[in-house]
Amino acid sequence: MSRLDELIQQFCPRGVEYKKLGDIATNIFRGAGITRDQVTETGIPCVRYGEIYTDYGVWFDKCISHTSLDLLTSPKFFEHGDILFAITGEKVEDIAKSTAYIGHEKCVAGGDIVVLKHKQNPKYLGYALSTKEAQAQKSKGRVKSKVVHSSVPAIESITIPLPPLPIQEEIVRILDKFTQLEAELEAELEAELEARRKQYEYYRNKLLSFNELTKSNPGGVKRCKIKDVFSRVKGTPITARKMHEIEDERGEICIFAGGKTVINAYEKDIPNANIIRVPAVLVQSRGIIDFVYYDKPFTFKNEMWAYIGNDNSSLKYLYYVLKNNVKYFRESASGMGSMPQISLPITEEFEIPVPPLAEQERIVGILDRFESLVNDLSSGLPAELAARRQQYEHYRDRLLTFAPAE
Repeated sequence: MSRLDELIQQFCPRGVEYKKLGDIATNIFRGAGITRDQVTETGIPCVRYGEIYTDYGVWFDKCISHTSLDLLTSPKFFEHGDILFAITGEKVEDIAKSTAYIGHEKCVAGGDIVVLKHKQNPKYLGYALSTKEAQAQKSKGRVKSKVVHSSVPAIESITIPLPPLPIQEEIVRILDKFTQLEAELEAELEAELEARRKQYEYYRNKLLSFNELTKSNPGGVKRCKIKDVFSRVKGTPITARKMHEIEDERGEICIFAGGKTVINAYEKDIPNANIIRVPAVLVQSRGIIDFVYYDKPFTFKNEMWAYIGNDNSSLKYLYYVLKNNVKYFRESASGMGSMPQISLPITEEFEIPVPPLAEQERIVGILDRFESLVNDLSSGLPAELAARRQQYEHYRDRLLTFAPAE
């Protein structure tokens, strides 16, 4: 019999009470608004509701933001052990995400946060409120103007199992250990991926450096401007609104736009379509400057451009050369804010080493294998982490499911 089973037999052999948060609370109240302008580098720690979704997990011990009490008219404070709920959000399935504060500083709660004070184990409440059953209760929020809202009464109505404190403490010990193991696995997998990437980039750079002169290559490798070796093709003039209208995941044509926007559509729906039906290297010239090798029918917004090859040059070789120099192209962009952009001459005039076609193909073969190894790990990492998280969530939910008290 496990330690947890022993504690259950000792303290609640006839089942566990399920209680509403309103019955657990010693106090429950809403925070007060803290605007972006009122966030400071130093001062009293504070939490704004959006941070609960993006920056805090089941529990946290330090705030990432600060403010000054001089800027606030009616600050609402929280302290060690309090549970914070974000009662405004964009998705019903995420609304009222909660986090337990286990730090020891006095902090300020921003607007659209509900603070729950209690006399239970705060980590236990944090774990109990993260289960699928608890989230299903939270997700009964009201949708108004595309924004989801919860409220103090809705929070108070959430029901969770509430075993005696010794059992809460043992569950917290078990789940903390499981969380630590998951974090260690994630760190190991990400470190392995980073090592593979660095190894790949090292060999790519080495393979694409042709500075060394040899007896068989006394003149070195010639360098040519991209425009003199590859043919440039134009995209399709299409607005973001039109893209939204014609988007259909079943469509046979892929459309690339600025940033990471990629959609599918039917060719008949694309106005003035210039469909590329041969392999090409797309220059993503806006947003995140990058290069894409694509060998299926596609088009792209006309502020971008692409290159196609010929019998004497390897298009995949061009792709690898451009990827190897992506830092240069990103540093050459103008408007370095949210939407940096490079101009056409940046790639057209860029000189690349052009070895014989056979050498290009040899290099491509090696780099294809390297990229495959990295991509296999890149796609495998999220899948492995997702499987572990699913395993953890299943185990957590089982730990936090009890026979109701008779």
